[in-house]
Amino acid sequence: MKNTLIGSFYLIVASSIWGGMYVVVKIVVDVIPPLELVWMRYLIALVALGIIGLVTRQNWRIKRHHFGIILAIAIIGYVISIVSQETGTMLSTAQMGAIITATTPAFMVVFASLILKERLTKKKAISVTLATIGVIAIVGINNLDMSSMLGGISLVIAALTWALMSVLVKMIPSEYSQIVVTTYATAIAVVVLTPFVIPRLPQIELHDLADLTIWGGLLYLGVISTSLAFLLWSRGLQMLNASSGGVFFFFQPVVGTLLGWLLLGETISIMFWIGSVLILLGVLIVITDKQEEEQQPSHSLAQKTT
Repeated sequence: MKNTLIGSFYLIVASSIWGGMYVVVKIVVDVIPPLELVWMRYLIALVALGIIGLVTRQNWRIKRHHFGIILAIAIIGYVISIVSQETGTMLSTAQMGAIITATTPAFMVVFASLILKERLTKKKAISVTLATIGVIAIVGINNLDMSSMLGGISLVIAALTWALMSVLVKMIPSEYSQIVVTTYATAIAVVVLTPFVIPRLPQIELHDLADLTIWGGLLYLGVISTSLAFLLWSRGLQMLNASSGGVFFFFQPVVGTLLGWLLLGETISIMFWIGSVLILLGVLIVITDKQEEEQQPSHSLAQKTT
C-alpha cells in the first residue's frame, strides 16, 4: 500500500509538471521562437541528465545495432514531435496543447499494432475513433481562425509522432537505463537542431532574454519538465502496474487547462469539454483493455515509457 501511494504521488507530480509545461511554453515562446526554444530546452536538459547520469554511475555503452532505434527516437520524438508541440501551442492555446497531445496513448495502439504486431481489438479501434472525434471537436471547423486551425493540426502531428516514438522505445532492450537512452536521444536532437538554430539566434532580442521570467521558464522546461518529470514518471511506473500508471496521464490536460484559464485568461468552451470527454473516454478504453489483457494467464511484456 505504501509503495502504491508513493508511486501514485510520483506519477501525479510528473503529469502535472507536463500539464504546466504548456502554459510555460505559451509565455516563453513569445520571446523565443519554437525551434530555438526546443534547442535551448535540450541544452539545459542535456547538462542536467549528464550530471544525473554521472552521479548515479550509469553504464553509457550502447551496442551499434541499437543505435539506429535511438536515432529514430531522437528525430521523431525529440525533434519533430516537440517542435510541432511548441509550434502548435504558440499558434493555439495552452489548454488545446495539453488536451490534444493527451490522445497519445490512443494513437500508440495503432503503431503498436503495425510495428510490434500487437492485436488490434474492437475496444482499441473504438478508443482511437473516440479520440479522433474528440480532436476534431476541439480543433473545430467553425469559430476558429487560421492560426488556431494550424495550431491544432501541428498538435495532432505532435501527438502522432510522440506516440510513434513511444512505441519505438519499447524496442530498446531493458538492459539499457532510460536515463542513458534519454541522454543520448537528447544529445542527437541538439546536434540535429543546431545547424538550423545557430543562424536564427541573432534574431532574438538580447534584452528580452534578460527577463527572469524567461530564464525561469527555460529552467522549468529543461530541468523540471524534461529531466525531473521523466525520472519521477519512470520511478512511479516501477512502483505501480504500467497500465494503472497510464491513468495518471490525465492530470496533464487537466492541469494544462486549469492553468491556462487561471494564468493566461483562456476560455473553456462547451465544445472543448465535449472533445475532452471523448478523448478521455478513448484513452480510458485503451487502459482498461490493457488491464484485461494483463489479467489473462498469458505472459506480458514489460512496458517502457518516456
